[in-house]
Order: sequence, then C-alpha cells, then structure tokens
Amino acid sequence: MTRAGYQKLRDQLDHLENVLMPEIEKRIGEARSEGDLSENAEYHGARESQGMLQAKINLLRGKLANASILDPTKMPKDQVSFGMTVVVKDLDCDDEEEYTLVGAGEEDYDSGKILVTSPLAQGLVGKKKGDKVDIPVPAGTLRYEILGFRFDDA
Repeated sequence: MTRAGYQKLRDQLDHLENVLMPEIEKRIGEARSEGDLSENAEYHGARESQGMLQAKINLLRGKLANASILDPTKMPKDQVSFGMTVVVKDLDCDDEEEYTLVGAGEEDYDSGKILVTSPLAQGLVGKKKGDKVDIPVPAGTLRYEILGFRFDDA
C-alpha cells in the first residue's frame, strides 16, 4: 500500500481505539450500574458492540502490521503499475474511463480507485500505451485500449 493508504488505516484505528471504544466502555459502565446483569439487555448489547469493535480493531492492527509501503515513484514509468491512474477506452461502448490502482485500504470504487489485486487491475498491470487488452472478469470479458497513464500524487 502507499503511505497515504497506510495513514488512512492508521487514522481509522486511532478513531476506533480512542473515540468509539471509550464510548462503548462508558455505556457498559452505565448499564452495569443498573443492577442485575443477567437480565440487563443494555449491558449485553454494549458488550456485544464492544466485541465487534474489538474485532475491527484487531483486523486493522493485523493489516497495518503486515503492510508493505511501496513508493509509486520507484515503479516502472513506461507501463501500467501500482499507484498509477490509467485512462482506457472501453472498446465495447466507446467510453473513456479512468482507474487508479491502489493498495488495500485505499480502494474507493465510486471514485475509480481499484485494488491492484483486482481482476481488472491485474489485466492492466504491465501494459503499455496503445495496447488492447481482453480482461476476463466474473461478469464476462472487458475489452480496453490503454490511452495513457500517469502518477497523480507521488
């Protein structure tokens, strides 16, 4: 992942640990003060929320611990690679589309940021300007011509 993607995950983890978890702990404390815990739905609901939040925290910690931060500027410049924005022409409907190849945690499909490990991205990686590619995806085959590529922020 890029440094920006790493920082995004780091910020998300910080929010979960330092904002949401204390709120849940406060709810548990308030529910505990109401007395009998065996029939206290508020207490059990808060404990369940705490468990799910802890699972998210553990997942993010694992991603961050296993992350490899890549510098897009050190990637090849003459072919599609990680961190690039690729401009393609859809050969089936004659539309131009842009995709930015990003790492885990950075994907945002609505804005065209796709995982570099996705079938679409894997079909584009290593291609050069002018190449025509057929990319098998679960919904069929995508046919593109590479119009260009660039690094936006490096």
